[in-house]
Amino acid sequence: MSKVKFIILLVFLPMCAVFAQEKTLSKEEAVIKALESNYGIEIARGQVDIAENNASILNSGYLPTLTGTAAATYNNNNTTTEFPGQFNEDGSQRDDISIDGAESQRYSTALNLNYTLFDGLGRFYNYKRLKEQYQLSTLQARETIENTMIQMFTVYFEIARLTENKNVQKQALEISRDRITRSEYSFEYGQNTRLDILNAQVDMTNDSINLLNTEQQLANAKRDLNVVLNQDLNTQYEVDTTIVFIPKFQIMEFMDKAIANNVAVLQTETNLNINAYDIKVSKSGYLPTIGLSGSYGWNRNQNAPSAFLTGAVFPGTNSNVGNYSLGASLTWNLFDGGSTTVSVKNAKITYANQELLRKQVELEVNRDMQNAMALYENLLKIYQIQEQNVFTNQNNFERSKEQFQLGSITSIEFRQAQINLLNAQTNKNLAKYDAKLAELQLLQLTGQLLNIEL
Repeated sequence: MSKVKFIILLVFLPMCAVFAQEKTLSKEEAVIKALESNYGIEIARGQVDIAENNASILNSGYLPTLTGTAAATYNNNNTTTEFPGQFNEDGSQRDDISIDGAESQRYSTALNLNYTLFDGLGRFYNYKRLKEQYQLSTLQARETIENTMIQMFTVYFEIARLTENKNVQKQALEISRDRITRSEYSFEYGQNTRLDILNAQVDMTNDSINLLNTEQQLANAKRDLNVVLNQDLNTQYEVDTTIVFIPKFQIMEFMDKAIANNVAVLQTETNLNINAYDIKVSKSGYLPTIGLSGSYGWNRNQNAPSAFLTGAVFPGTNSNVGNYSLGASLTWNLFDGGSTTVSVKNAKITYANQELLRKQVELEVNRDMQNAMALYENLLKIYQIQEQNVFTNQNNFERSKEQFQLGSITSIEFRQAQINLLNAQTNKNLAKYDAKLAELQLLQLTGQLLNIEL
């Protein structure tokens, strides 16, 4: 008896301590935490920011380029001018002329402005292409968010299922505990044998082990959710076990508009727009490029003294020169070996392939949606059957309990009724969350997952 009480304390006391500290994490709060903190979503947002930067006017080629240059040169020369075979008027050898430490400096600076006035519309269509790339990045981020939401709800519903199973198994353990007490009283009054007590103890031990295993699975599931929500792995909480299904007529409305809202279809359409701009960008190679240029420069020269053949030494000179220029250019690649033609042909083939891919994706989405709807309806029916099964087994268990207390049935028959009820309850819990998860996956296919109220 003392061993049985120890098992009961081992199971119940830790749960009481944890329950007192845990708070409820609603579905809405879980969604907010995932959107704010999930690593995958944060990375997807970073990719969107990169695409937004690429689609800005600063990366369009529409703005001019302005470059500045500056240079400085310093010279220090020692110069000796010799006059071999030359004589002065008095017949003496002409002296050499030497200049030591002759310094000279040159300074220059310039600003150059270049602007492409026309490039065959390649810049125009490339800018539009970058805008479509940004749109594609937002769709890819949306797909990441949708997949993360499905992942989050999968774990959230698993926690809810295990929570309800834990409560069911706690009730089963309490019933087994009560059986032991009743069996001991009956044994004392000579109404049964010690075998009944042993059977009750064995059943309670099995219930205790099942409860402990469920507790372990629940703890693991909570850690999985903490990873998805990017929070401390040891964070404890309860979850909302309430499930509300969306009316079927509303789901049918979503399905009618699925092709216009499904993220995979939208991505193929955006890629199709990008390919259309690729064709136009390639065709820009047939047209000329017109550019404007302008520059302004300033030069300063400080010259060292110089010696001339006459023998005279002239002092250094300084000069300042400023200049500016304006120009226009036209470049027309009349024949580039056929590379532009090949680029246009390949771009058109890529566009045609993308059209085929879009049709394929639309067909697959329709198929997946029909399959998901059939699965959802089937799981809903199973859930309804399991609900009725719980009701039936609950009535059977209550009657078996009364008969067991009256001694009309054996403990084995009573235990079987208890197990049947336990299985019915856990199967109902599984069916409920499977149906809800199937509903969310169906909503993802219709493109409405992020638009529904939980």
